[in-house]
Amino acid sequence: MSSDLSADHVLRTTRAVRKRLDFDRPVPREVIRECLDIALQAPTGSNRQNWHFVVITDEAQRNAIGDLYRRAIGAAQADVRALTRIDPADADTYEAQTTRVNNSAHWFFDHVQRSPGMLIPCISGRIDGPWRMATASHVGSVIQAAWSFMLAARARNIGSVWTTVHLALEEEAAEILGIPYADVMQVALIPFGYVVGNPFKEAEREPLDLVTHWDRW
Repeated sequence: MSSDLSADHVLRTTRAVRKRLDFDRPVPREVIRECLDIALQAPTGSNRQNWHFVVITDEAQRNAIGDLYRRAIGAAQADVRALTRIDPADADTYEAQTTRVNNSAHWFFDHVQRSPGMLIPCISGRIDGPWRMATASHVGSVIQAAWSFMLAARARNIGSVWTTVHLALEEEAAEILGIPYADVMQVALIPFGYVVGNPFKEAEREPLDLVTHWDRW
């Protein structure tokens, strides 16, 4: 059952949770279904509703995906290093928080398979080529639904973390999970589980005015 937390509070305090996941407490299937049912209410471009959700709770499957996740790290990190980053107002604070995030992520490499559940949001149809509008439209709907799942989970004291590392070996993951790779594209891997303590709090963020542009850049 969900809590009485306000929408604003849930939005402000839904964090990427790794080290505080309770690896020993299963998440009941009916609770996962509640969160997914909420996710299905997310906006979907042109009412396509072309999303699919692969839920992984079986221990052998989680171990297989965990092994794949670790093998995919090198390629995934190379892709991330090529991405641009914000020019922070307070470089020291920004770098300190980035270090904490990276340390948590590296710790998680060895523990991801212990997550009681994993969610892989997928979309029907693959996107190849530099079709920016098609990519934004196609992927945007399932991302909103996946985020709704994560928010619904947070309201139930379930932590989660959005990861894309395994996509470096997406075709192999599709084979493990029986996903028709030629027809269905995976978007993320979201490990989740009940949390130990209360890791939900607001994060340190750069000033709003640093990233907000009114009417023109």
